[in-house]
Amino acid sequence: MTEFIIDSHCHLDMPAFDQDRQQVLNRARQAGVGGFVIPGTTAGRWKKVSDIAASASDIWPALGLHPYFCDDHSQTDLDGLADLARREQPVAIGEIGLDLFLPQLDENKQRHYLEAQLDLARNLDLPVILHIRKANDQVLQILKQHPVKGGICHAFSGSIQQAGKFIDLGFCLGFGGMITYERSRKLRRLAAELPLDAIVLETDAPDMSGERHRYQRNSPEYLPEVLDSLEQLRKESRDQIAAQTTLNLQQLLSLKIPGFASSGNMPDRRS
Repeated sequence: MTEFIIDSHCHLDMPAFDQDRQQVLNRARQAGVGGFVIPGTTAGRWKKVSDIAASASDIWPALGLHPYFCDDHSQTDLDGLADLARREQPVAIGEIGLDLFLPQLDENKQRHYLEAQLDLARNLDLPVILHIRKANDQVLQILKQHPVKGGICHAFSGSIQQAGKFIDLGFCLGFGGMITYERSRKLRRLAAELPLDAIVLETDAPDMSGERHRYQRNSPEYLPEVLDSLEQLRKESRDQIAAQTTLNLQQLLSLKIPGFASSGNMPDRRS
């Protein structure tokens, strides 16, 4: 029986998948990937995210304004996000956050959009999907001032101490293709040491490809390779890791998965 896992972060709306999106989804499902969360990045992409999610019961939309595109966002986009999120009922507000790795991005603009979207998530009682680069302490401070019900720290790469602070705030930490590289010693050590109930799986497709697909388009069909690495790094069995990370995501985002109960029972995939 193939393990049942969910890709908590894949950008299936991106042009990289326009030619073969359905084939990618089919191959991923055959590999045991039973669900896909698509985060929004800009107002112009929300409709495509929503349309793809509406095409199948195992695809869920998140809606947000990504910090990388902060120069393109506007107050109108924030107003539109509030209206759309109330109508569409996404599973999260995201991808939102703070990116201090790229010097060309205006930190004040990023903070403005992050804080506004955190407040929206709180008002709608939704979790958030956070993009954080070189800004874990800053985001933790912002979360104290703009608290939310929790969410996911996508592609987490902070310290074990920072991880603990996010976990205390109700967050799970996303791990993807980077842990498949043996040179990612700090990240692999973190993935080995964290409590399993704080971990979710992701690809960030089409970006952040794992070692077997270096320099290639990343894809949700490669998510089992992240599970492979976690099995090598952790003491739990492969089945335990698959079941718990799926349960973590299901509870965190209130996902409705046919045949899956909050007790952690996996859908029957013996067909």
